[in-house]
Amino acid sequence: MSFSHSFHPSVLREYDIRGIVGDTLHAADAYAIGRCFGNVVIQAGGKNVAVGYDGRVSSPELEQALVHGLIEAGVEVIRIGRGPTPMLYFASTIHRTDGAIMVTGSHNPPNYNGFKMMLRRKPFFGQQIQNLGKMALIGAVGPLSAGTERSIDVSDAYIERLVKDWDGGDRALKVVWDNGNGAAGDVLMRLIERLPGQHTVLYPEIDGGFPNHHPDPTVPKNLEALIAEVKKQGADLGIAFDGDADRIGAVDNKGEILFGDQLLVVLARDVLKAKPGATIIADVKASQVLFDEVEKAGGKPLMWKTGHSLIKAKMADTGCPLAGEMSGHIFFADKWYGFDDALYAGVRLLGIVARMDGSLSDVREALPQVLNTPELRFDCDDVRKFQVVTEVAARLAAEGAKVNNADGVRVLTEDGWWLLRASNTQAVLVARCEASSEAGLDRLKAALVAQLGASGLEAPDFSGANAGH
Repeated sequence: MSFSHSFHPSVLREYDIRGIVGDTLHAADAYAIGRCFGNVVIQAGGKNVAVGYDGRVSSPELEQALVHGLIEAGVEVIRIGRGPTPMLYFASTIHRTDGAIMVTGSHNPPNYNGFKMMLRRKPFFGQQIQNLGKMALIGAVGPLSAGTERSIDVSDAYIERLVKDWDGGDRALKVVWDNGNGAAGDVLMRLIERLPGQHTVLYPEIDGGFPNHHPDPTVPKNLEALIAEVKKQGADLGIAFDGDADRIGAVDNKGEILFGDQLLVVLARDVLKAKPGATIIADVKASQVLFDEVEKAGGKPLMWKTGHSLIKAKMADTGCPLAGEMSGHIFFADKWYGFDDALYAGVRLLGIVARMDGSLSDVREALPQVLNTPELRFDCDDVRKFQVVTEVAARLAAEGAKVNNADGVRVLTEDGWWLLRASNTQAVLVARCEASSEAGLDRLKAALVAQLGASGLEAPDFSGANAGH
């Protein structure tokens, strides 16, 4: 029987496959992914694929259809069940599987879902995902076969490995965790039993409807409950996860947010004590403060493209022990395996705080303070968005500006920096400015607005600068 399947054009993204369940994403898509990805694994000489799923209402159905497709592609499917995405990465790593697929909607609303993939324990992204769509359309999936499946429980081994790198001694920290009804709930409740201190978990129940708040810890509104509980208890810190726990949010003992780049400063200083001179990678959206502080701590800061798959690939190329993104993805290759894991990052952060002479707020307050615009996104079709960036880059080069072209254009001036880049996942341009003063921020905004106008675009609204991030 011949096979052919057409995906909705919006679901095949740069880093994953993602869509609205019942609208742009269906069980038939999950089956097709299984048939195609299974064939990719076989063609690469592999034979098995690990599969996991998050706590969304649609995830069990999509996981079942995915497994069906993988089996009919002829591979052995190793099902690890429900849990956080990094637990699947861990399973693939320790069992050395040839592929891995996580059914997850990550930090998106409840009606979204999707698939994150690995091939031979490396990110599967970009053109590889686009090729899956082409394979499905022409039916290049090989004959129907009879693969196998088995279920394993890796949660005990995963928790044991997380605890192994606890290095905070016996200091009894007071910690508040916000699971946000995400997929980490069951593992988190067992993890805190193994850690010293007093632990409170908000919304530990896994509920794909996310009844308490949206599962994205990079949005301050979603941290309000965590902040309130940290203040109420006088806790040493608070930690939050996104829906599948590959992204972390953090709050200090005063209830102030540590944004992704500030958190990476804390982690990088600790890693660099043991690995002086090491490269630390952060994405192009991170504060200049981060790159300066890494250098002060004896590291080699490397600015790189935004996107967890791109960061992981660059880490492998450079032998970097630590990397991070503003989005809260933290990647440890120091003692860990190089993938983004918010639970592991949380354990390492607790150890650092437990060994501090002062508090986490002391560290945050000692960092240089800056003003910035929020990240702004505005519509620009998929072709034009790259053209605009190219045009702006050419004008800046002609003007002799100091520009980093790692991902779009990031312009460094005496006031600070501004960024313009084309989103890898949406038909939008992304803009941001950061300066040390209000006047400097106004000058940066004006420079960016002028460049957009020169390309025939109306500038976004830059009102509402935020201090300290």
